[in-house]
Amino acid sequence: MDVFQKCFDYKYVDQVRELGVYPYFRVLTSGQDPVVTIDGRDVVMLGSNNYLGLTSHPEVKAASIAAIERYGSGCAGSRFLNGTLDIHVRLEERLAAFMRRPAAVIFSTGFQVNLGVISCLLDRSDVVYLDSLDHACILDGARLGFARHAKFQHNDMEDLESKLRVAAPEKGKLIVVDGVFSMEGDLADLPGIVALKRRYGARLMVDDAHGLGVFGANGRGSAEHFGLEDDVDLVMGTFSKSLAAIGGFVAGEPKVIDWIKHHARTLIFSAAPPPASMGAVLAALDILEREPQRRERLWDHTRYMMRELTTLGFDTGASASPVIPMVVGEDLTAFRMTARLFEEGVFVNPVISPAVPPGHAMIRTSYMATHERSHLDRALEAIGKVGREMGVIR
Repeated sequence: MDVFQKCFDYKYVDQVRELGVYPYFRVLTSGQDPVVTIDGRDVVMLGSNNYLGLTSHPEVKAASIAAIERYGSGCAGSRFLNGTLDIHVRLEERLAAFMRRPAAVIFSTGFQVNLGVISCLLDRSDVVYLDSLDHACILDGARLGFARHAKFQHNDMEDLESKLRVAAPEKGKLIVVDGVFSMEGDLADLPGIVALKRRYGARLMVDDAHGLGVFGANGRGSAEHFGLEDDVDLVMGTFSKSLAAIGGFVAGEPKVIDWIKHHARTLIFSAAPPPASMGAVLAALDILEREPQRRERLWDHTRYMMRELTTLGFDTGASASPVIPMVVGEDLTAFRMTARLFEEGVFVNPVISPAVPPGHAMIRTSYMATHERSHLDRALEAIGKVGREMGVIR
């Protein structure tokens, strides 16, 4: 058997392309702004995670350019050996202070944070507890560790407790959840999880990729939102959403962070994050703290769109964040609706099985502080029109 045979036998994408509704790898020729350019057309962007609208902020771009001018375009090695710059250390100290944690360490991508941290913390004497809707990088990090996996039904505290209850007392226990679930837009039941964590002596890690900069009085994420920061042992965040760059970090106790720095393979064996990203994140953090009105404006847009989409008749699930899905049914319906919305001047993302159960495909929308109400109204008009065409709403 040719190891490539599976590639030659893979027909699904070809079939979707033939239907003219292939929705992936669309090429933008502009920045991640409220209106983007694709194929020479301007379309309203409802598919970006640029929540605070900082990727085109003049201060962020200037800080990124200044970092390149001082340090060059890359680090030419891993953090572990020759690739640590003083700007990396400065950002780690800044992140730790912002998150009110004793220590933090930066990775080259958010995916690498979860992959490296979770796998290096788990061994055969441990059990890791995963929400069934956890992000792929959480699941992959758990797979790379040697612990036993216990997956519980999404936000089901009875199911989580039933699994915690049967673990032997000598087993180490780590619960890992998304703070904000990236497709559904709902929040982890952190109050319920924390209560069980305390009862059964577990540790808790929260992936707040979509919560950082969005939730909490100061933008520190879902744990701040629930008033439970002291009960989360490790918090992970990315730079590719609210912080306008690429990379990620984890923050926690110094001894734990030191272990991670000396055991996480995705840190030790990956090139260090480029200086441009570090400069951008430092500037983005300054703006995040200086301009809370950005977060307020984002939430105004979120409440408006949630109300209007619900009024139109869409099923938006349990979303409680600037990620608002619309359940449309079959995978092909999601593809067709995505294509029709693009024709009408709106960029959205389809979410299909196995990311969601068969028959529950969604159109995922997300919002930016820098959207104008006119952008949103233009998008709503198109969404209503296409939703009726597809029979998703009446």
